[in-house]
Amino acid sequence: MITISLCMIVKNEEEVLRQCLSSVAPAINEIIIVDTGSTDGTKQIAKEFKARIFDFEWVDDFAKARQYAFDQATSDYILWLDADDQLSEIDMRKLIKLKRELPVEVDAVSMLYHISFDAAGTPNFTYRRNRLVKRERGFRWIGAVHEYLEVGGNILASDIAVRHMKSTKQKLLPSTRRNLEIYERRKAKGEEFNPRDLFYYANELKDHGDFGSAVVYYDKFLETRKGWVEDEIRACLNLYDCQNALGRPELAFAALLRTMNYDVPRPEASCKIGDTFKGKARYREAAFWYRLAFEVNVQDSQGFVLPHYSTWYPHLQLVVCCWELGDQRQAIYHNDKAGEYLPDSPQVKHNRDFFDVFFKDKPSPTLDQPEPTRL
Repeated sequence: MITISLCMIVKNEEEVLRQCLSSVAPAINEIIIVDTGSTDGTKQIAKEFKARIFDFEWVDDFAKARQYAFDQATSDYILWLDADDQLSEIDMRKLIKLKRELPVEVDAVSMLYHISFDAAGTPNFTYRRNRLVKRERGFRWIGAVHEYLEVGGNILASDIAVRHMKSTKQKLLPSTRRNLEIYERRKAKGEEFNPRDLFYYANELKDHGDFGSAVVYYDKFLETRKGWVEDEIRACLNLYDCQNALGRPELAFAALLRTMNYDVPRPEASCKIGDTFKGKARYREAAFWYRLAFEVNVQDSQGFVLPHYSTWYPHLQLVVCCWELGDQRQAIYHNDKAGEYLPDSPQVKHNRDFFDVFFKDKPSPTLDQPEPTRL
């Protein structure tokens, strides 16, 4: 059985740290807590879990802080989490099982990261991160902001999921400008941004409402042609949002088409193209793109996944499109498909009630319903 060091960097995390550590402690051999300046009860909570606590002077560089934490680890493998991350009971048991069975030739293990959830608690925004790495490989953290762990070798993709659970304070406070200010201080010093910096700086500008500047930096990033393909696709999707916010619908639509320079049409882009045509009452074109959203074969990627764009959302939009095109059978079919994903959806129920009233004195097209034909 391997041993695992949990390495974390923290600051003023008393609201969430206990839940985080409790959720993973049974699988961990040692806990390394690197504190960057807490003034609350964070360290006291860490002591409850017999953590090894180190102070680290904050230097506007997340990678340096994380690397310092990694440098203190002594176990075979290192797991990293943020204080507002948790494992469910099921995922904690999976981690213990992995700990017993992990082949010695595995250099790193990627895990799912669920960062937001719908009202039923189902993840609606997910991507993968390399979470567990072999200490002797000496993998390094890179990037002052939105840092990443550069790994290589034999990487195992596990089905273990880490859940990002925002604290009450995080939910109530406006989005912090910390990351944006770090980038702007670096820019003021004349530092040259690499492609990844350009992308994440643009994201920070967008998140803080500076859409014009975000457009400039997304374009600079894409012009380098040196970005990760998932970031390039996301940049185009974010450009769509920025151009719409700036009142430039034609450029927003062009940004969606631009995603196809990098891969097959992604479900999110397909749905937004469908939305554009549906908004113009061009239902035939819209239906094509909505269908593509759940029919296209997207290979497994490490990028962001928003499941609703390939499940219930395009089916609900097809209800309207098919009805407007006179194909009542397909409208009912797609409403039923949406209901398979969202059985308690008020919109699905509303559509069913509408169909019941409409077909009250008419032959129902739902009898012996075949698969829908293609538009």
